[in-house]
Amino acid sequence: MAEVSIEKLATDIGTTVDRLVQQFKSAGIEKAAGNDVTEDEKRTLLDFLSKQHGGTGSEAPKRMTLQRKTTSTLSAGKSKAVTVEVRKKRTYVKRSEVEEAKMAEEEAKRLAEEQQAKLEAEQQAAEKAKKAAEEKAQKAAEAKAKADAERAARAEKAKEARAAEEAALSPEEKAAQQKVHAEAEKLRKTQEEEIQRKLEEDAKKAAEEAKKLAEENSRRWKEEEERRKKQEKEEVHVHSNRYAQEAEDMDDIKTEHGGRRRKKSKKNAGSELKHAFNKPAQPVERIVRIGETITVSELGNKLAIKATEVIKTLMKMGEMVTINHVLDQETAVLVVEEMGHKYELVNDNALEDELIADATGGEKAGRAPVVTIMGHVDHGKTSLLDYIRRAKVADGEAGGITQHIGAYSVETDTGRIAFLDTPGHAAFTAMRSRGATATDIVILVVAADDGVMPQTKEAVQHAKAAGVPLIVAVNKIDKESADLDRVKTELSQIEVISEEWGGEFQFVNVSAKTGQGVDELLEAISLQAELLDLQAVPTGPAKGIVIESRLDKGRGPVASVLIQEGELRAGDIMLCGEEYGRIRAMRDENGKDVKVAGPSTPVEILGLSGVPIAGENALVVQDERKAREVATKRHTKQRELKLAKQQKAKLENMFANMEAGDVSELNVVLKADVQGSVEAISESLTKLSTDEVKVNIVGSGVGGITETDASLAAASNAIVVGFNVRADASARKVFDAEEIDLRYYSVIYQLIDEVKQAMSGMLAPEFKQEIIGLAEVRDVFKSPKIGAIAGCMVTEGVVKRSNPIRVLRDNVVIYEGELESLRRFKDDAQEVRNGVECGIGVKNYNDVKVGDQIEVFEIVEVKREL
Repeated sequence: MAEVSIEKLATDIGTTVDRLVQQFKSAGIEKAAGNDVTEDEKRTLLDFLSKQHGGTGSEAPKRMTLQRKTTSTLSAGKSKAVTVEVRKKRTYVKRSEVEEAKMAEEEAKRLAEEQQAKLEAEQQAAEKAKKAAEEKAQKAAEAKAKADAERAARAEKAKEARAAEEAALSPEEKAAQQKVHAEAEKLRKTQEEEIQRKLEEDAKKAAEEAKKLAEENSRRWKEEEERRKKQEKEEVHVHSNRYAQEAEDMDDIKTEHGGRRRKKSKKNAGSELKHAFNKPAQPVERIVRIGETITVSELGNKLAIKATEVIKTLMKMGEMVTINHVLDQETAVLVVEEMGHKYELVNDNALEDELIADATGGEKAGRAPVVTIMGHVDHGKTSLLDYIRRAKVADGEAGGITQHIGAYSVETDTGRIAFLDTPGHAAFTAMRSRGATATDIVILVVAADDGVMPQTKEAVQHAKAAGVPLIVAVNKIDKESADLDRVKTELSQIEVISEEWGGEFQFVNVSAKTGQGVDELLEAISLQAELLDLQAVPTGPAKGIVIESRLDKGRGPVASVLIQEGELRAGDIMLCGEEYGRIRAMRDENGKDVKVAGPSTPVEILGLSGVPIAGENALVVQDERKAREVATKRHTKQRELKLAKQQKAKLENMFANMEAGDVSELNVVLKADVQGSVEAISESLTKLSTDEVKVNIVGSGVGGITETDASLAAASNAIVVGFNVRADASARKVFDAEEIDLRYYSVIYQLIDEVKQAMSGMLAPEFKQEIIGLAEVRDVFKSPKIGAIAGCMVTEGVVKRSNPIRVLRDNVVIYEGELESLRRFKDDAQEVRNGVECGIGVKNYNDVKVGDQIEVFEIVEVKREL
């Protein structure tokens, strides 16, 4: 429980110590100066004082008054105004417990009486209804019995009368009576047949009349249509401008005089063109054809309404759009339905579907397996593939790590195998995903001395997502630190269990350096390929997937394509996503020309119109015009989708951007050698963004750094990053003239680290306070010029005159400011060190007391890092 001294309490409440002691005494508590006061004693004193002033102590208030004031202005003429103020006062009185109990009792009694009255009314109504139902049933039974009795009596009387008449008749009379009955029956049948015949004739006549009417209407409608078309063909001009009409009439007169024709009458000019417009009696329902995307203005045109009406409807639905905004198909359908019209979805890909349908067909035959090597960085994927290919690819890689997808075709003792080598660095996730979807078998390379790492787990996820069988190659078994059981245990934790442990995955121990176990690995691949029974159409137009693409300075766009079906030849027309072209040349991974490429063969092709996006499907088509049309349509569609995303992002982030005015941006222009590297680096740099510093990729592309890139960097104040590419001479001149930061990299680690450092430099620095000295007040002197002067002893550090200070009393800060004077004896001093006495004058503060401490500090700027 917190206790305070009498002096402190008197200071806090603004009274003297003697008066406070007297008040405690009146409340029955004996206190003296210097004693402590508890919370309970404070509360007792407060209740006593409250009761003394007419209050109720700590009890809750019995009455509450609410006051409300409203002011309004009434106009009393052009320049006069009267201010009206309305004051309302309402008082609420709290009832006592006795009153509340009495009211609760009365309410309970009232509710009980209401319930009793309701029950009695329901019982009376039920009894009354039951009695009425019984009486009604009794009356109905009596009436039925009486009617049955009367009917039986009449039937009995009629029977007796008929029997008496028949007994009285002779045989001749009976025969005559029967004859009369037969004639009456015959006459009735004849009448019925006549009525039926008349009905059939009437129906036939009605059908003939309807047929005639339909023919007449058809002929009349046809004539009206011909007359309408004829009128539309006639060129009749009616001008709202009188001068234009007179000029045209004069021209007609000259033409008629020159050709000796009769002058036409201007009296009824344009009378045939005039029409009476009737407002529709009900809303017109239109059928709108909607593709994958449509702009707001186009949708308005198709609905025959203004675009502003469409924008209004979208705003009601919660979408902020402009007239040029691109809507997706689902949004457009909702708008059309909301406005009461019907829609028809149109397939924009009809031409693409036609091209794909033309390319399908043919008998299937066996093909070589496509094997992707995946795993963590520096686990020996490329080295293992080098041993299989008898090549030295890893030696040529920058930093010894693979940063592209390599596609190779290898002849082994068990047959031909197509290998895809993927990078293992964390930034190349999209590349690994592409490699997993384009493959038949995945080889997961795990280093025996390193075990399962993050990219190992990611590779397993890609393989499982693509539904591709997995073979585990445990590499580096020749090392002394190799631990095979650790690898199997860690893989079993991510559900990759070896066949030895009862699982379904093949484990092969290999060494890329010595070649140990490589033959067993190739045998495992061929065995898995036999189980899969891989087949493809070996002839006909080729189909494939773009593995990688780049812009070569001498050869233009180059794409690595893995053929999946058919045959690819030089001269074929290929469509790859948004690019197309006639293939000028094909080469294998060693740079040798290839005439024909069949299924499961990776080749480099030249001749495309641009650099295709890696992962796009490649298709050979027969008609170059159709290929160009499809490529153009895809490009337009991609551009519209991109614009739609940008507009959506702008609108969604509008308020966030307004709030984030202090966010720094690091603009980057990125150029790389291949498309996959651009994609991976862009994603990695974007992920570096924080709340304070944002990485903005203002431009990216494949190929060397050009003058255009330099101009873009100068305009956007960006740094230029080249990954395995260089700037040409004209671009270097611009860089020197504009002093633009240009950096070259060949290893992705270095690129990401240096960009991170550049971002750290853009962070706002932190300011930290460091205490550099502490002085204790030993005595206080009065100065007529300055005021209170504290005679101090420096107990810690240094007291500097130019630094800010704090005054502490009982270790609580009571003032923060700066020094007005610092003296040693009668001389001014700039600083006073530990163990030395001095006189300190605090600026604008004279309440310094003996025992206070004066703390001197300085503000230090601390650089922040990401």
